[in-house]
Amino acid sequence: MASEYHGLVTFHGLPVPGATVTVTQAGKKYVTVTDTQGFYSFPTLADGAATLKVEMTGFTASDQPVTIAADAPTGRSELKLMTLDEMHAALKPVASAPMTVVQARVEPKKTSDAPKARSNETAGVAAQAPPPPPEEIAQRAVDGLLVNGSVNNAATSQFSLAARFGNTASGKSLYNFSVNMRADVSALDARSYSISGFNTSKPQTSAITGGFAVQGPLKIPHVLRNGPNIFVGYQRTRDSVAISTPGLVPDLAVRSGDFSHEVDALGKPVVVIDPTTGKPYPGNKVPISPQAQALLALYPLPNVAGNALYNYQIPLVIDTHVDGVNANANKTVGRKNQFFGSFGLSSTRASNGNLFNFVDTTHVLGMRSEINWSHTFNAHLRSNVSYQFSRQSTRLTPFSSGRTDVSGLAGITGNDRDPAYWGPPTLEFSGGLSGLGDGPQSFIRNATNGISVVGRLNRTPHNITAGVDFRRQQFNYLTQQNPRGTFQFTSLGSTGSDIADFLIGRPDASSLAFGNADKYLRQSVAAIYATDDWRLTPQLTVNIGARWEYGSPVNEIKNRLVNLDVAPGFSAVAPLLASAPVGTLTGQHLPGALLRADLAGIQPRVGVSWRPIPGSSMVVSAGYGLNFDSSVYQGIAVAMTQQFPLSKSVILQNSAACPLTLANGFAPTLANSSTPCPATTLDTFGVDPNFRVGYLHTWNLKVQRDLPGSLQMVATYLGNKGTRGAQQFLPNTVPFGATNPCPTCPVGFEYLTSNGNSTRESGQLQLRRRLKSGFTASVLYTWSKSIDDDSSLGGQGAATSGSARIAQDWRNLNGERGLSGFDQRHLVNFQMQYTTGMGKGGGTLLSGWRGRVYKEWTVQTQINAGTGLPETPLQSATLIAGRSAFVRPNVTGADIYAGSGGGFLNRGAYSAPALGQWGNARRNSITGPGQFSLNMALVRTFRLDSRFNLDAQITAANALNHVTYTGYVTNINSTQFGLPAAANTMRTLQTSLRLRF
Repeated sequence: MASEYHGLVTFHGLPVPGATVTVTQAGKKYVTVTDTQGFYSFPTLADGAATLKVEMTGFTASDQPVTIAADAPTGRSELKLMTLDEMHAALKPVASAPMTVVQARVEPKKTSDAPKARSNETAGVAAQAPPPPPEEIAQRAVDGLLVNGSVNNAATSQFSLAARFGNTASGKSLYNFSVNMRADVSALDARSYSISGFNTSKPQTSAITGGFAVQGPLKIPHVLRNGPNIFVGYQRTRDSVAISTPGLVPDLAVRSGDFSHEVDALGKPVVVIDPTTGKPYPGNKVPISPQAQALLALYPLPNVAGNALYNYQIPLVIDTHVDGVNANANKTVGRKNQFFGSFGLSSTRASNGNLFNFVDTTHVLGMRSEINWSHTFNAHLRSNVSYQFSRQSTRLTPFSSGRTDVSGLAGITGNDRDPAYWGPPTLEFSGGLSGLGDGPQSFIRNATNGISVVGRLNRTPHNITAGVDFRRQQFNYLTQQNPRGTFQFTSLGSTGSDIADFLIGRPDASSLAFGNADKYLRQSVAAIYATDDWRLTPQLTVNIGARWEYGSPVNEIKNRLVNLDVAPGFSAVAPLLASAPVGTLTGQHLPGALLRADLAGIQPRVGVSWRPIPGSSMVVSAGYGLNFDSSVYQGIAVAMTQQFPLSKSVILQNSAACPLTLANGFAPTLANSSTPCPATTLDTFGVDPNFRVGYLHTWNLKVQRDLPGSLQMVATYLGNKGTRGAQQFLPNTVPFGATNPCPTCPVGFEYLTSNGNSTRESGQLQLRRRLKSGFTASVLYTWSKSIDDDSSLGGQGAATSGSARIAQDWRNLNGERGLSGFDQRHLVNFQMQYTTGMGKGGGTLLSGWRGRVYKEWTVQTQINAGTGLPETPLQSATLIAGRSAFVRPNVTGADIYAGSGGGFLNRGAYSAPALGQWGNARRNSITGPGQFSLNMALVRTFRLDSRFNLDAQITAANALNHVTYTGYVTNINSTQFGLPAAANTMRTLQTSLRLRF
């Protein structure tokens, strides 16, 4: 019979990883190595007597007889240090050899640049003295000291290893247990930064996380003797965060219609014009419509005095509750098969409010699982088969959903009256008044099934990897795009004041989209790839390969997608339905996804690692790759589901022929008539049926070299070239005040093509000090510049309506070329860690209580400093086809950053463009606020006894309590222009404890 035999190798009761274990039986030898927890296992040995031998450098080899049987107890082997005589014998051949220069070659790593946990690295450095005598080496080992981190000490580093590795192991049980807790209370945190300059009450908040984990072999007496090794962990989080949020709300005078005290963005008195007479209202006081009166009641009264920019501020509290379970198991079956499985389940419940005391709730439930089977055919060929499944549901419930029919009570008609979508319509103002709104009702369920097969062939000098991947993705939506509708008010409206227009009930534009709420989208993604890691010479390695990946356009299982059939020159458009995908204008036939598939997904990859000088530490590496992005299809499909005739989707602009009011703004009638106004367009989105998937060329060159003093320098150049990026524009639109050359051509719909381009160049210089004398540090400087004229690779998002990602001039898409939204010119990252050291048996470099206090502390510091990200100046008072956020002003030539009155930007640097002209300010031409953060942590492991260890950590985020801003208000018509849009988090202090046994 054949049985499994397993055991544990220890030293002074502590597990030893990396020890060689040999079983000799009937003249045959079986060899394995202990894992990071000191365990070893022989899956199939013949029953009977055998000899077990354990070997490891620096320890005396041990031989012991064992008996292999189905019920054999776990084997235990205790290693002993070599004696001085044994050490002399082991080192004699080395000590007698002539030594003049010692050079150690460090191979380049492909993973992390984490500091190495040792201090005696002398890569590329000439050693002028012979090694220490054997007596000194042996004495160091006998003393049991970790001399300034010269031996791996996981507990004192942020790069912690497994809990049972080396001198951090505890106990003799086959099982590891840990209990952890993290706590942060608002009493220890700094007050949230107030942009308005007025401090409001600081609510009591907290962030508490607790959990436990267990790891070890699964054994059930009389049922399962040799079960898999398992890990099970549970984590529970309860967080609440308060953010001081300012706003501008109508004061008592405005609520009564009195504008005698109001000023505009330039500080000039507001003169309100009566649109019926063209003359100022008497006393600058306007009548208030019933609909505006009802919506005004949702606004809070001011609670801040003496600030014309912000008159209201409250701390908004965001509560988040998370429960998570993670488990995995692995089992070796026979000598050639290994199985690994994992499972994770998380539940997140969150609630967050806004200025109007609307509290929305979110519930996210996610699950993932994976199972892998690895098979070894022989010493050269291995395979792995993996199946993955994940599912996530996200439910967002707004405050008013099923609670209050705000529109119905206010007398607003034409929007969705389903109780699930009850709530206020969205109000948008160009002058700085806080917009009214609430989150959308939505229920989203996504799922992915995937399978992958990988084979690895090792034949010197080749290491070949080849495989196939396939996944089927589901995107299930139950939501509406804009069921409550949106009203826009600008300072160029009928009264000359956006707030006055609201009070009299005359919006400048309205938009609405609802219907076809449930959508069931599907996509398949397949890939085939192969790579060869080819070691041409000891100094030159080439990695070459290719990947073909195909992501299908997204389908809707009930064919509820709508695109636009576009006549040449956008002279006419007509709906093109997935249920009947034949264009009525062009006669073109399309597949059910209404997009033609892009099969050109071949992605070559090549990498080179070269040591130009044998024996030198300098390594030169370079690489090139091509990557396709098929993820754009999902956003496109979602936009195509909210279209006429499947839903009511309109954009309307106020005019004399079709006047809009708050009462009928979503279903207006012609002037002096009951005839409904024709919508600007019944189709709000179209995409080129030949839309191509964007791809990105990437290349890099890196030189790495060791320097004296345990230093390492790495210089890197990175380049990117994006092609076929998404571009979004409004066909047939002209600047405000210009004559339309084609008045009969359709306008108001967005159109998406794939003709964008982008480039990015960056250089990095890193200087790293390896761990020596307990100290390690790294500083990385990055210079980069990224330019694009697209709306997705440039970081602006894709296939979503309403912001600066839409091109200003649809006939001049190259005019959108500017800095990418993620462009950050300078970035410095500094990391430092100091460890006081500890001994193998708990000994210290100092004696007595000083040593006990001093040992095993780790101090970590991280500093990030960088220039700001680009932002776009906007002229939001101008409406083009019912939209305003993409229109830009003119540049006057004044210094943009010469702000005044507490602002960071100069309003005089911009002006409204002349009638009939587009603004000449470039996209992303404003550099946002710089970024800086300093985080610190203090870590120590307290060894309570031979089994129990307590890990303690105190972490300070933004330790200097330095304020930085997320961005600026760049709307030149807003009274808050040039002020910070929001502030980043101020200092927080967290304490973490983890008990291991």
